[in-house]
Amino acid sequence: MNLLTIEGISKSYTEKILLNQVSLGINEGDKIGILGINGTGKSTLLKVIAGVEEADKGTVTKGKKVRIAYLPQTPVLEENRTILENVVKGKKAEEEYRNLEGEAKAMLERLGILDSSAYPIFLSGGQKKRIALVQALLTPADILVLDEPTNHLDYEMTEWLEGYLNRYRGVLVMVTHDRYFLDKVTNRIIEIDRGKLYSYMGNYAKFVEGKAQREEMILASERKKKSLYRMELEWMMRGARARSTKQKAHIQRFEQLRDREKISADKSVEIQSVSSRLGRKTIEINGISKGFDGNILISEFSYILLPGDRIGIVGSNGCGKSTLLKLIQGILEPDSGTVEVGQTVKIGYFSQENEALDETKRVIDYIRDVAEVIQTEDGTVTASQMLERFLFTGAMQYTLIGKLSGGEKRRLYLLRVLMEAPNILILDEPTNDLDITTLTILEDYLKEFEGIVLAVSHDRYFLDKMAERIFAFEGNGIIRQYEGNFSDYKAALTTQTQVQQNQQKQDEEKETEKPLKNSWKKKEEKPKFRYAEKKEYESIEGEIAQLETQIAKLEEEINQYAADYEKLRILTEEKEETERILEEKMERWVYLNDLAEQILEAGGRL
Repeated sequence: MNLLTIEGISKSYTEKILLNQVSLGINEGDKIGILGINGTGKSTLLKVIAGVEEADKGTVTKGKKVRIAYLPQTPVLEENRTILENVVKGKKAEEEYRNLEGEAKAMLERLGILDSSAYPIFLSGGQKKRIALVQALLTPADILVLDEPTNHLDYEMTEWLEGYLNRYRGVLVMVTHDRYFLDKVTNRIIEIDRGKLYSYMGNYAKFVEGKAQREEMILASERKKKSLYRMELEWMMRGARARSTKQKAHIQRFEQLRDREKISADKSVEIQSVSSRLGRKTIEINGISKGFDGNILISEFSYILLPGDRIGIVGSNGCGKSTLLKLIQGILEPDSGTVEVGQTVKIGYFSQENEALDETKRVIDYIRDVAEVIQTEDGTVTASQMLERFLFTGAMQYTLIGKLSGGEKRRLYLLRVLMEAPNILILDEPTNDLDITTLTILEDYLKEFEGIVLAVSHDRYFLDKMAERIFAFEGNGIIRQYEGNFSDYKAALTTQTQVQQNQQKQDEEKETEKPLKNSWKKKEEKPKFRYAEKKEYESIEGEIAQLETQIAKLEEEINQYAADYEKLRILTEEKEETERILEEKMERWVYLNDLAEQILEAGGRL
């Protein structure tokens, strides 16, 4: 069933045409991922679908009862409302038994927002994005529109969101550059290319295959047109005269071929390896510790960066990953320990947030401020040529930075960092707001880069391609090292968990075997109660009755406080603990009762 139809819409931003007479149908069951190079209009298309912006031309038709929820790329929260009030504002529980505030609190906690009664005025952009994500997910909707939902989520949060969206019954339309996420969640890909839309059925892997086939067909068609054009040009050069209708048609065909829009292979970001010489001494980290307000983030961490190191840094939000990067660069001082930096070290820092760009400056001037020319493996390259390789064409190079999209600014900032020819690259969330084309070439560039790379990232695909060692923040200031990429790290964690579970199971089995052996011995040696067992036997039935009464009382309180999420959580945990104690008491009662029967059968007295 069709829920929403876009017909012949066009949309321009300043002089740039983003969408050129495009059409799209959104149907029940669709899980759509929208892809394209930064600045092609992905967010604009989402806004048109969500009804936030109107197209310059064309129509958007949706069913009267079709509801749409929208997560913008940069959400704005009401600062005079609490976090919880922002999330549930204007919403009503669809069923009487649905505890909307409880769901909201649980979801916020899952995404690292622990105090839902706080006000959002002092929150970071990432925290606000996660709050807005919960707000969108809890909005009753037939079409859920999400702009970069995985930005600012750690990998555990991302895996939770994957599971949630896979279970989501409505239609999903989203922009994301997380390739593993696209593979697991989507069943259709829409690509925006030169103002047109191209649809591919399947997930990201199917899209890559389908795009390659489409481009090959287009290029084959263009080769035929070029060949035909050369033949027509030769005919014209021989002095064709428009004496007949047939000749007039021939000339017209030549003019159409001559004036056609030329098709070429997609441009891609090309980054030549640019770096300075790195001496024998790099960066030595010696027992550094750092904490804030009594919270220990890093505890006695040591490491010597080695030439060729490719290190991925992972951990939950707020655990201290960015703090470690700042300590290495000397932006922050450790509470204890030292960081020693070699004389030849030249650090290129691609921060989580773009540096403050002067939006009144032209794109080319921003790069020329670093260098007019640079030396690459292929020789001298000018600032203008490097911009071309980063998809900033001649006209765009003289555009004001303020007119660029967020992703284009991010790409420009990356180019500036690389133009400085660093020999140690420090990347803090490099995948945020970069399109997949740029990410793919950046990954290839890092393979050839002769210096050292440290990258904080939650992008599992990026870490699998880039990292050869993982630094994992594991709480209480502990940073543990794992060899290999992100998938190797996850496999190591799984193995550790299995070993711990097996050990726990063995310990439990040993504990279970002990009373059985003792019971067997007691049978052979004329069974009898020890003093403590006799006292326990006399009181255990009363204790069991008390526990059963306590559980019944907790169940009544749980029903009473169903709307109070925090109280509900405490009561539920107390009930689970009481049930566990009751189960242990019941097992103990069975043992003591069996022993009592054995004593009586043997002619003894209780």
